[in-house]
Amino acid sequence: MRFTHRREAVSAECDMTPMIDMTFQLIAFFMVLINFAEADQNQRIHLPTSQLAKPPEAPFEIPVTLHLTKDGTVIYAGEEVPLQQVEPLLRREKSFIERGLYGKHKPRDATVIIRADAEAKAGQVQELIALCQGLEFEKFALRAQQEEIQGGT
Repeated sequence: MRFTHRREAVSAECDMTPMIDMTFQLIAFFMVLINFAEADQNQRIHLPTSQLAKPPEAPFEIPVTLHLTKDGTVIYAGEEVPLQQVEPLLRREKSFIERGLYGKHKPRDATVIIRADAEAKAGQVQELIALCQGLEFEKFALRAQQEEIQGGT
């Protein structure tokens, strides 16, 4: 008796489910990252407008964001404290930078981003800058909204 071996064509289909799952996980991951970037903005702060305001050309390497409310309190890392009590928070940030949390850097390498409310007093902004300078922070960026230029004909 003779047996013939039949070879059936094997389909070369692969299961795409893991690939699709991974793609959706990456999309969700990047959506969360984008939301964290927006977390630096506080809705209680209404920035002043200026025609000279422009977005930064590149993100800051070591950003330290301070929100100055119209009442003179400072919001930093989710904590709201009076302007006179922000120094311990900045000392803590300075120690993180010096210990190498962001790599080998010094406080002068960090950029202090000040988001002051339009109704905040200029003297309070100056006091906040002086406090930062006393802790060896040297770079500052003041935030403002870009004012629409009205074109008239």
